[in-house]
Amino acid sequence: MSRRRFAAGFALGSVALALPLPSLALTVDDAKDMIGKAVAEINTTIASGKSQTAMYGDFERIFSRYADVPTIARSALGVAAKKASSAQMASFTKAFQGYISRKYGSRFREFIGGSIEVTDARPIKSYYEVISVAHLKGQAPFDLRWHVSDKSGKNLFFNIIIEGVNMLASERTEIGAMLDKRGGDIDKLIADLKTA
Repeated sequence: MSRRRFAAGFALGSVALALPLPSLALTVDDAKDMIGKAVAEINTTIASGKSQTAMYGDFERIFSRYADVPTIARSALGVAAKKASSAQMASFTKAFQGYISRKYGSRFREFIGGSIEVTDARPIKSYYEVISVAHLKGQAPFDLRWHVSDKSGKNLFFNIIIEGVNMLASERTEIGAMLDKRGGDIDKLIADLKTA
């Protein structure tokens, strides 16, 4: 797994096009502060000395607190989300959240001795981009850009760009391939994500 893919899951964890709600007047400072809090919790967990398994739960909690999980899950499922029942979407969203946390949580030890630092933020279309830099021990720093919106009714991130790579699109490709292998059976995908 490349550091880009790991960092994406880490941001997403770690990360459904929800119906737009009235704007809550999200500002650039709000977006920057929210990602700053998420990054502080991520850095604390990395430095905690906990086992990998214990970290999974911490990162899943961080992901569910700061990410627009329904939007990310719906996007990852792609066109199949339109065919899924509301019960299937709820089950998929929960399974996807745990899957992302475990998938990338197993690599979190690479961040020990490193950190993520928020450096800037700017408006882009209907959302904000918060710019941060990941410092990993023994590696050159690399760029992380978090996309933050309030369309869900809360200030949450819905995507991350790692050195120019859109990780939301990458997850959509990967989940799509997993679904294809299961003949398009969403229930089988859900069951497999729960144990992956």
